[in-house]
Amino acid sequence: MRTRYRRKWTAPLAMLACGALMLSGCADFDNTAAGQKFTPVNPPSPEVPPQVGPGGDAGDSGPGGPGRGNGPNQSQTPVPPPQGCKDFDKAVIATCLDTVAAVAAIPGDGSSPSALAGERKSGRIMLAAAGKDPADWATIPVDGSRDGGLTSLALSPGFAEDQLVFAYITTPTDNRVVRLAKGQAPKPVLTGIPKGATGNRGAIGTDAKGALLVATGDAGNPGLAADPASLAGKVLRIDTSGKPAPGNPTASSAVFASGVHSPGGMCRDQAGSRLWLTDRVGDKDVLYRLRAGQPLSTPAWSWTDKPGVAGCADFVDAVGYVYVTTSTAGNLQNLPVTPDGAVTGKPNVSLDGKTGKPPKTFGRLASMSMINPQLALAGTVNKDGGTPVSSDDRVVIISPSIGGGGGGKD
Repeated sequence: MRTRYRRKWTAPLAMLACGALMLSGCADFDNTAAGQKFTPVNPPSPEVPPQVGPGGDAGDSGPGGPGRGNGPNQSQTPVPPPQGCKDFDKAVIATCLDTVAAVAAIPGDGSSPSALAGERKSGRIMLAAAGKDPADWATIPVDGSRDGGLTSLALSPGFAEDQLVFAYITTPTDNRVVRLAKGQAPKPVLTGIPKGATGNRGAIGTDAKGALLVATGDAGNPGLAADPASLAGKVLRIDTSGKPAPGNPTASSAVFASGVHSPGGMCRDQAGSRLWLTDRVGDKDVLYRLRAGQPLSTPAWSWTDKPGVAGCADFVDAVGYVYVTTSTAGNLQNLPVTPDGAVTGKPNVSLDGKTGKPPKTFGRLASMSMINPQLALAGTVNKDGGTPVSSDDRVVIISPSIGGGGGGKD
């Protein structure tokens, strides 16, 4: 019988001043944010043993070489099941976390993949790095009941210099965007996003011009998504202090697009010419192509079987696919897309435990974040209604070699 256990972590909690978070229900832009200074904290540089390539068995050459995906040259050797917190799949870089709904990959060449991984219910943020145990980075007090909590993380556009991270969280009074650095209390950036019994998930990304993109849920009221006076159900484009970013469709407004309901994730290509958003509407799940000022009315693709679309990654430059993780079906939906953003056919499915050589699954997948144009990291949420194994929840590598974008089945 496999022994299941949780690794115990001991680290100080980063405390928030309650007064800073208990604000009114209207939007509050923190005008002092731009003037605050933070002490840069350089994250450790994890190392992967040279004989092990990310996403492959010992002896693999890494994401571009042999792995355990769907290609003809992939390894046929099944991966042993995990033993406690030890996971033998080399695509796994962190184990024994709890509901990893948010991942922010730290850019690199892929040889030493690392990311900040956020737990939805606890608000704990861990530094996940290949070849090392997860390490406490920060904890944000959140309301993790229902579908809220810590639902998205994004590195600052100037992360290399300022070491700042943005988080989308639910508090007892609202949903909001906060900013934090290691060892420092989070600061409110955008507050007063409506909170409801449902529709509290949000997603944060960045565009090629250094602005933050924030997708907000509709707080369980679909009418708010069309209400120009509400911050709910929108894609907002703001600067790092929370003000409307230069170049918005309306200069005085943070609204970039309207019509969001329960966002799962946002992603873009390296140049920023393609922006994508996953969302869950009443009768289907959808993938939208985001365009400034245009309502989200016609999806690029729809799933009537509602697999629970979550994160996404644009691999079009590498293999011509947008990958979409699913937190209900527990698989990877690989949509063939042209460089100009046109979906050319139905998605291939991989990481479902049925396809691949040998078949592979990580269970329920949530947020996804790109390390580079050929490599991404994703979190699992098997402890949130799934069937967790002893090493769950995990942070895993997603790449063309193990994701199977070009070789899944229709």
